Amino acid sequence: MVRVKSRYLLCEVHVTDRSRLLLLDDRAVALAVKAAVARTHGDYGAALCSIRFSVKYLNAHTGIVFLRFPKRCYKLLWSALPFITCIETRGQKIPCFLNCLHVGGTIRTCQKFLIRYNTQQLHRMLPKCKNEEEKQEVQKAILNCTLTRGNQEAFEDEFESDEEDEEE
Repeated sequence: MVRVKSRYLLCEVHVTDRSRLLLLDDRAVALAVKAAVARTHGDYGAALCSIRFSVKYLNAHTGIVFLRFPKRCYKLLWSALPFITCIETRGQKIPCFLNCLHVGGTIRTCQKFLIRYNTQQLHRMLPKCKNEEEKQEVQKAILNCTLTRGNQEAFEDEFESDEEDEEE
C-alpha cells in the first residue's frame, strides 16, 4: 500500500478590521480558495485541487489557517493565493488577502513553525509596550509559546540577563 502524501500550507488572513476575522469559518475560506484556483488555473486546476483539499484548522482570532491538499498540486494552489481579495461568509464580503507563511509536509512541522513565528512576533511587540504590566503580559505569552520546558528555562535565563544589563 502506498502512503498518500499531502502538503500543508500555513497562511495568515490579513484584514483591515480585525473584528471581521471572527466572522470567518472554514467552509468560506475553502470556497474562496477553490474559486481562486478555478479563476487562475481553470477547470484543470479546480479539479486537481478539489480532490482531498480541506481546511484543517482556522483560528478566527489570529487569522491563522492550515490548508491541506495533495502534494502534486500544491504549487497550483500556492500560486492562486494572491488572487484572493475577499472572502464571502454569512452574507458579508470581507476584504482580505492570504499571506503564506510556511509549506510543510506534516501538520506537526507547521505547528512548530507557527510557534517560532508567534514567538518572533511577541519579541517584536516587547519594545512597543507602553507600561510594565503590558511588558509582563507579553513575556508570559512568550513563555507559553514553547513546546518544551527546556526552552522556557533558556528564555527565563536570557530574560534575567537582559534585566541585569538594563539595571547596569
